Amino acid sequence: MPYPKIDASQLKVFPLKQRLSYLKIEKEAQDPCAPAPDAGKYNQNLDELAERIRKARRQNAAVMLAYGAHLVKNGGGPLVRALIDSGHLTHVATNGAGVIHDWEFCFQGISSEVVRENAPVGRFGAWDETGRWLNLAVLAGAAEGLGFGEAVGKLVVEDGLTLPSPEELHKKIAAAPEDELAGAWADLLWTMKKFGLRSGRHEVKHPYKKYSILAGAYERRVPLTVHPGIGYDIIANHPLFNGGAIGRSATTDARVFAQSVKNLSGGVYISVGSAIMSPQVFEKAFSAANNLRESEGLPFIRGHYIAVVDIQPGNWDWRQGEPPKNNPAFYQRFCKTFARMAGEMEYFECDNLVFVGGLAARLK
Repeated sequence: MPYPKIDASQLKVFPLKQRLSYLKIEKEAQDPCAPAPDAGKYNQNLDELAERIRKARRQNAAVMLAYGAHLVKNGGGPLVRALIDSGHLTHVATNGAGVIHDWEFCFQGISSEVVRENAPVGRFGAWDETGRWLNLAVLAGAAEGLGFGEAVGKLVVEDGLTLPSPEELHKKIAAAPEDELAGAWADLLWTMKKFGLRSGRHEVKHPYKKYSILAGAYERRVPLTVHPGIGYDIIANHPLFNGGAIGRSATTDARVFAQSVKNLSGGVYISVGSAIMSPQVFEKAFSAANNLRESEGLPFIRGHYIAVVDIQPGNWDWRQGEPPKNNPAFYQRFCKTFARMAGEMEYFECDNLVFVGGLAARLK
């Protein structure tokens, strides 16, 4: 017998405007035209990194940026957009929270709630618009074969989405039940029936999209992939949350990510403030990419450079190899994983805005 579970359709949600949000994008947003911030001892390292990136692009090698949600919360979206607009980034990746804060800033210019006040009273993540629009975007996008990031980027740029009719979905499933997308069509059909969602155009304005990494990547056709966990993010606390759709869209993004890694020989991978998602996703994609390259008669990925950015004390020189197990640095996964990936890895113990702002200024 299945274990008991909650009935998520009975979850109460509330208008996002009722939430006390403590970050305003117009206040937090960084100016990509500002002079490069002083990175102290890392100024020369940033100069060298900028040149590595230019060289990689001249060789048509990948330049990838993976980031955690705090880069968005700190107002770093315009800096990443500047790097995208300059043509220096070929791929951008984040976790579920990175998308949520980006979208909330787009939608009403504010984000971030007080967890310790809302969770004990059943309101943490119980915000209708965030859960409704992000879940709908993923459901509709998965039915088109889109990844998580592309689906939400499309929602932002187009200020809405279009849902097919139930009759259309019925016909598609009946005509091709073995199709790769049949499960996604069924998920969308079930959701529309369950929650009485009408077919056709659904509009939602995004007046602050100029600050959005999602919008910038979608407009420039630079892949932005999202690598979430089921139950990790606040959109799981909305009745429309569908793990099947999240899984399908995230699977698409994992494959797109691996395709970019496949082109990383001579390229650059930058990991900013992501201690778990970035190294864990990268190591699997790196192995898969090398697996495919060998099958295609290509050499393994080599000559790549990895810049890891965090604020945890870096008390080990990774150029000497891995530290012994009795050294705390051995358990810094965000360094150890990347140090094992056959390239050159450098750790920047640096504020994320100083690092990304400095890099954007050097690559204008």
